[in-house]
Amino acid sequence: MRKYWYRRILIMIATFTVAVGGSYYLIRDFKEQMKQEVSADTAGTQMLIPGGMPIGIYLETEGVMVLGTEAIDGIDGMPHEPAENLVTPGDYIIAMDGEEIRDKSRLVEAVENLEDEEVILTVLRSGEAVDLKMRAVLCEDHHYKLGIWVRDNAQGLGTITFLNAGSQFGALGHGIHDVDTNTLLETSGGTVYETSIKDVQKGTSGSPGGMEGIIIYNNYNVLGSITKNTETGIYGKIDRIDALFGDQTPMETAKKEEIEEGPAVIRCAVEGEVKEYEIRITKVDMGAKEVNKGIILEVTDQELLEAAGGIVQGMSGSPIIQNGKLVGAVTHVFVQDSSKGYGIFIENMLENVESS
Repeated sequence: MRKYWYRRILIMIATFTVAVGGSYYLIRDFKEQMKQEVSADTAGTQMLIPGGMPIGIYLETEGVMVLGTEAIDGIDGMPHEPAENLVTPGDYIIAMDGEEIRDKSRLVEAVENLEDEEVILTVLRSGEAVDLKMRAVLCEDHHYKLGIWVRDNAQGLGTITFLNAGSQFGALGHGIHDVDTNTLLETSGGTVYETSIKDVQKGTSGSPGGMEGIIIYNNYNVLGSITKNTETGIYGKIDRIDALFGDQTPMETAKKEEIEEGPAVIRCAVEGEVKEYEIRITKVDMGAKEVNKGIILEVTDQELLEAAGGIVQGMSGSPIIQNGKLVGAVTHVFVQDSSKGYGIFIENMLENVESS
């Protein structure tokens, strides 16, 4: 259930501009309650507050991600593709001629200030910094260009899965990938914002639906920060707990061995408020090839089927609850049948947060 988080932007680098885009507190009584309940719990389980609320997500990438290259016409009237066979889709440009590049605007500025065709790009490739020597192309407007498609930062809507006693959260249940390269976005951090659901596009066979939210990216709506983007979800810390969690009742988590085929519920706000909807877990796959597809489920709740057709984009991260325990989160929808989908085991998500 990948959401199209990004805008594709071509930097044929010359004159180019891009426009992107209360008090914090913790609840001491809640944290003490959680600690008491955890200490009395059995080893290997945790007490978490289940989510189900929509959140606005703004993810900052590590540098500027390369999508591809393209030929450009030089001042000689001939086509040139200076970056061909040098940069690779999925590379992150992190420096140019030794100067740090954090976003598109800085890259544009650096290229506009070029006075020589020789350029050294430093890219992050498979976790390692690599220096690439290339020659920029001088064009008829007397500006140099690199001929590289790039993108930075991602934004969109998802669902929060849980909060622990340390104010750490998990959401989505799957990573945020680039829509063109399908690579997991390398992040330098991010922000979680308040949002509200404006509309829901109902899912149909062959066409997954989606939740449409209103997200205002300003300081007043900040809920917390994002520190990780992984294959099992995004993680970080919530500062304004009361603004997001109306119900702060903790719940025990279940190991995957405890999950059964049969009735369960999911929590989500597809109708504007957090509600529980009936589902059926049809398979528990202990050996799933993809970490976020260990649970196969089917929506049985007529209200949810009528409102959304089942599972829609934006519901990623919706908590799955069975026998009074938090067992996992919704992650994907079956494209040909929106009443069915996948989920991730909660224990796989908890590997990315510290125990409290």
